[in-house]
Amino acid sequence: MSVVAALTPPIGVALLFWFVMRAVLRADRNEREAMAALDRAEAERAARAASDRGAGA
Repeated sequence: MSVVAALTPPIGVALLFWFVMRAVLRADRNEREAMAALDRAEAERAARAASDRGAGA
């Protein structure tokens, strides 16, 4: 029983660390996906504006 009592805190801390790191990595991945979508939309808007300027000249 003392082995279980001795191993419970490190295992709990390890699980907490794992959940926190998983949340951080998922948030980073989602942020990168959102930024990529914004970059694509900005590039499309800039390309559209450039083609409109070229057509009107």
